[in-house]
Amino acid sequence: MGSEKIKCLIIGSGPAGYTAAIYASRANISPVLYEGIQPGGQLTTTTEIDNFPGYPSGTSGQEMMEDLKKQAIRFGTDVRFGIVSKVDLSERPFKVTVDEEKEIIAETIIISTGATAKYLGIESEEKFRGQGVSACATCDGFFYKGKDVAVIGGGDTACEEASYLAGLCNKVYLIVRRDVLRASKTMQDRVKNAPNIEILWNYNTKEIIGTPLGGVNGAILAHKNGTEKKIDIHGFFLAIGHHPNSELFSEWVKTNEEGYIITEGKSSKTNVSGVFAAGDVQDPNYRQAITAAGSGCMAALDAERFLSDNK
Repeated sequence: MGSEKIKCLIIGSGPAGYTAAIYASRANISPVLYEGIQPGGQLTTTTEIDNFPGYPSGTSGQEMMEDLKKQAIRFGTDVRFGIVSKVDLSERPFKVTVDEEKEIIAETIIISTGATAKYLGIESEEKFRGQGVSACATCDGFFYKGKDVAVIGGGDTACEEASYLAGLCNKVYLIVRRDVLRASKTMQDRVKNAPNIEILWNYNTKEIIGTPLGGVNGAILAHKNGTEKKIDIHGFFLAIGHHPNSELFSEWVKTNEEGYIITEGKSSKTNVSGVFAAGDVQDPNYRQAITAAGSGCMAALDAERFLSDNK
């Protein structure tokens, strides 16, 4: 079986991948998009999206990704189900293996493989995911307006999420495993001075409790000294970090120490000529659907210019 030659390969199918596909197909560069391990990306685990412009009544992550996919297909994107299992970016055109068997030769590649939120790894967390358990306060905080919630973590992200939620919720518990915060001094002060944030030091989460219909209604915490504490909450927010899905490319593409792909200036260009990155795989700061979509647009335009300059 011979290899397939394509102009533009898009790896990943969140807002970045699909937006790149819409722009690339309209620019006539016949993109092929592989949906990857989680078609639609992280957003498909978010039940309601209220902060994406143009949806006055909100929408669900699943529906939005379906809409973006249909739009990409409408303009001619070849959307395929499959996982890119191996890449060789040592020379152009690039060699890519899909599902460990099919070989593709691509003139340009847009990496939009996203990031994965880190979870604690307890069973009840999985059970209530999307029903009170969330890894994004800016996405889901609004649904807990006036309620009590908990944030897990001790770094800048955790303090930022706790501060954001403190402006919406009745009470915020910040659950910290150690007796110190890793966050910057400014963020620590913000949390410590917020009247409705209570820091629970030296606690690990033992279990999240709730009901199948009502979702989360509490959590059981275990202190380092062996005692347990039950808190009544409706939202359980994880802020223990994200992990960019960049391992497949890191042999060739430069990443920072956390694994986020480094892009040049205000572009989607990586250090490998003809390889572009968009969305959460290269964005440790914003991680929103709208910013991912914007960077997907940039990547497609960068890929189109690259192809016309390298005919």
